[in-house]
Amino acid sequence: MSINLKKVPNTPGVYKFFNNHEIIYIGKAKDLKKRVSSYFGKSHKDRKTSQIKFLTDKVETFTTKNEVEALLLEQMLIKENKPKFNILLRDDKTYPYIYFSSDHDFPGVYLKRTKKAVDRNYFGPFVSSEAVKKSIKEIQKIYKVRNCSDTTFANRTRPCIEYQMKRCSAPCVNHIKKVDYFEDITGAKSFISSSDTKTIQRLTKDIDVAVSKLDFEKAAQIRDRLNRLNLLKEEQSVVTFATDVDIFSVHAELTYLGVSIIVVRNGKIRGTKTHLIKQAHFENLEDVYQSAIVNFYDHQTDIPKKILCTNPLENNKLLEDMFNTKHKKKVKIIHSPNKSIRPIFSLCRLNAKQVIKNHISKEDKYTYAIQELSNYLGIENIKKIEGYDVSHISGDNAVASCVVFSNEGPLKKNYRLFNIPKDLSGNDIGSLEHVMKRRLKYYNDPKIKPDLVLIDGGELQLKFIDKVIRKSKHRNIEVISIVKGINRLRATETIIGKNGILELDKYSKAFLLLQEIRDESHRFALRAQRKNKRKKITTSELDKIKGIGMTLKARLIKRFKNIKNIKSASLEDLMTVQGINERIAKEIIQNKNVKNS
Repeated sequence: MSINLKKVPNTPGVYKFFNNHEIIYIGKAKDLKKRVSSYFGKSHKDRKTSQIKFLTDKVETFTTKNEVEALLLEQMLIKENKPKFNILLRDDKTYPYIYFSSDHDFPGVYLKRTKKAVDRNYFGPFVSSEAVKKSIKEIQKIYKVRNCSDTTFANRTRPCIEYQMKRCSAPCVNHIKKVDYFEDITGAKSFISSSDTKTIQRLTKDIDVAVSKLDFEKAAQIRDRLNRLNLLKEEQSVVTFATDVDIFSVHAELTYLGVSIIVVRNGKIRGTKTHLIKQAHFENLEDVYQSAIVNFYDHQTDIPKKILCTNPLENNKLLEDMFNTKHKKKVKIIHSPNKSIRPIFSLCRLNAKQVIKNHISKEDKYTYAIQELSNYLGIENIKKIEGYDVSHISGDNAVASCVVFSNEGPLKKNYRLFNIPKDLSGNDIGSLEHVMKRRLKYYNDPKIKPDLVLIDGGELQLKFIDKVIRKSKHRNIEVISIVKGINRLRATETIIGKNGILELDKYSKAFLLLQEIRDESHRFALRAQRKNKRKKITTSELDKIKGIGMTLKARLIKRFKNIKNIKSASLEDLMTVQGINERIAKEIIQNKNVKNS
């Protein structure tokens, strides 16, 4: 390693640590030289810092005008490069918004997911979709705005059940004038964007105006709306302070970080979000707060005037300047809650702790179970287990699954699916042998190679798979199988090893773990198999027969299992399927071009 610290400037900027041309860590600093030098000084108590120091063989720095630019550049580079030692808080999922359609005479209100609001018809983002659905119900109760699709709207001839439930004014059948409906839409948008108090004040004023004009019918309608709003306020769990604020909490425990976010708008909790970071490396909690806040508001337009952090930050101004620079908004970063906000403040802090606690208890569960299984099998230090299952329906659409478990539980990112060739479909042993031969190619990577393989099958399946593995260079991998019990009852399964039946306690954590792996591999394979089946139904040659749509295709496949059986069925058998009349049945029999997709 040759790192010349003398060339590192005493300026704000971003630094990148490399190992074998790969970026392993990105950081920012007010003084680059001081920060970078701190890594290569005396020994570090922090294991992650020591590890970064040991692995780094190259350092690059990039100077910025100020610390704000350094913070923004750091987060942008982290998202682009995803270094292994950096904290990655933000997922790439879209956020749910309340959306008012703008290309219709009678706009509707909907839940819509997007990464960024594109115009003023989007309200949000909300932290959870449930919060959006709840808000839409509130809007419908008060303003009777439609929630149906444009296609449904165009084809209605009479009011739907939403009208009967007093959640829609039935514009589809002209039960409301366009101008009046537009007023309701305007009111609904105002209801979302302002506080309940403002909406109540406006509606009260509208009643007075209607009465002064002797329009008592309109006054009565507004009064009913006002009553519904007041009732809704009583039903809701409303925070005692009428303000907009986002609360962030960070908790560190062992090698984990828990991050909790609570969003409050108009005095109502809009939603919560938590993150768990494993094996985290960070200089201090302030770095985590900065990363969480910058990333959370990366594509958001709904930014409150106050952000509350449950830990005091030494440099609040850095984040405040960031909002001013990037979002052109003045935001106050505070950490001392007033009396009214303390319950939410405490809740946020509790969530940050709880997300770590939940994971640790889960991890302990699997760690203990794997250790117990290791003792049973006489295998030292099992770290990774793969479970295999084959799923098919009468030999068709065969799919094999591979699920992966460790002391962290199921590693779903490592799950794999294998489509089985048609000539092996229905042959479970041949299918498993085919899959294992394909999978063995990947075991050259020690990160993928398991210590134990679990097969859903009997002694015969076990012998074949064990033989395949013994012929490879990965012959040290142990193979066991799990056999279904009497009438498929739980706790009656048999575990088989290469030397015969393994006497495991049916209620031990090891046995329960094997059950869970078997169930998960079966679930994963079955889901894929059903998905393939749906695809085949969708693209079947049955489409060529007039009168057969998706519903009838599904019924035919359910009754006869496959296209071959449908072709060979008699006229009488075909007509036993609901919806198949004599004409359609004759066309199926006469159609010689029907092929199995």
